[in-house]
Amino acid sequence: MYNFQYANPTRICFGEGQIASLPTLIPPGSRLLVLYGGGSIKQNGVYEQLTRALEGVTWQEFSGIGANPRYELLMEAVAQVKRERIDFLLAVGGGSVVDGTKFVAAAACYEGSNPWDICGKQVSVHQALPMGCVLTLPATGSENNPTSVVSRGDVKISFRSPLVQPQFAVLDPATTYSLPARQTGNGVVDAFIHITEQYLTFPVGGDVQDRLAEGLLQVLVENGPRALAEPTNYQVRANLMWAASLALNGLIGCGVPQDWASHAIGHQLTALYGLDHGQSLAVVLPSLLRERASQKQDKLAQFAERVWHSTREDKALRIEEAIIRTEQFFQKMGLGTRLADYGLSESCIPAVCSNLKRVGRTALGEHQDIDPDRVARILARAL
Repeated sequence: MYNFQYANPTRICFGEGQIASLPTLIPPGSRLLVLYGGGSIKQNGVYEQLTRALEGVTWQEFSGIGANPRYELLMEAVAQVKRERIDFLLAVGGGSVVDGTKFVAAAACYEGSNPWDICGKQVSVHQALPMGCVLTLPATGSENNPTSVVSRGDVKISFRSPLVQPQFAVLDPATTYSLPARQTGNGVVDAFIHITEQYLTFPVGGDVQDRLAEGLLQVLVENGPRALAEPTNYQVRANLMWAASLALNGLIGCGVPQDWASHAIGHQLTALYGLDHGQSLAVVLPSLLRERASQKQDKLAQFAERVWHSTREDKALRIEEAIIRTEQFFQKMGLGTRLADYGLSESCIPAVCSNLKRVGRTALGEHQDIDPDRVARILARAL
C-alpha cells in the first residue's frame, strides 16, 4: 500500500427530514444564494422543505443548472453573486448542480481576467466562497469531494481544489423517490464506475480498500435494480445514496493506484454527442477492460471472484465472465453498452481522440500509457 494522507471535512447530515437542519449548518447572517436545476425540486417537495427551513435567512436563487453544467450559464450566477454580495452558496440537486456551484464558488473570487482558466489552464484556486449542498440525485459523490466538472463548447474539463469542497451535505433518501428511471440508472452506473476506477488497477496490498470497494459494488448490484422496481423503498434508496457518496469521498482511493481513463474518454462522448455521463461510462468501461485485460488481470480476476462470484478456474474465462456480467448489470439498469445503442458509428472515434488531445489528456490510465491510438482501439471494441 502506498503512503497517503486522508481527511474529509464535509459534514454529512443523512436521513429523512434532514433539510430542516439547514439553519444550524449555514452561518448566521449569511447572504445566501441557492442554486438548483430545471425545477424538479418544486415538484418533489424539496423546494417547499427548503423554504420552510430557510425562514429568517436572507436568500436568493439561481436556477437552470442542467446536466454537464455550462460555463456561460455559471458565469451568470457569478455575476449575481458579485452584484448581490452573496457570501454563502447552497447547491440543491444532483452532482451537476454541485459541480456547477463549486465553479461559481471559485470563479466569484478569481482575480484573473478569465475564470475559465480554472478549468482550461488548471490555474490554482486560492480563494472560494463557502458552500454546502442538499443532494437529490446520488451518483457523482461531488457532495463530499473537492472535484468539479464543467463544460464549455464541445469540451468537458474537471478541476480540483480543497477550497470548493462542501462544508456540509444533506442526504435525504426520500428526495430520490420521484427520480425518473433513467436518472436512477445513470446514477447507479456512475457510482459503480467511480469505484472500479479506483479498484480495477493492480494490486499494492490495499486489502482494506479492496474489501470496501467490493462491498460497495455489491450494494449497488443488489440495490440498483430494486430501486427501479421499488422506487419508494426507503432502505433501498438509502443504501444507494450512501454507497454513491462513499464511492468518491476519497476513502477507497487512499494508498492505491487509480485509473480514470473511462471518465476521460466518456467526458468527450458527452461533450461531443450529448450522451448522459452514466451512458458514456457504460459504453467505455467494458471495452476498456477487455483492451487492458492483461495489465489488469490480477484485479479483474479478483473482481470476478469476489463481486460476481465466478468459480471458473481459467483466469481469462473468469475475467470475461466478469466483464459480461458487468455489461448485463448496466443493461439491467437501462443503459446501453455499445456506441451503436446511441446511434454512434466509427466516425465518432477520431473526434473523441482529437478532443482528448485538445484538452491534454493523451496519457491515461493507472500506468499513463493509454494514448489516443489505444483510445481508438477501446472505442472500436465498443462499436
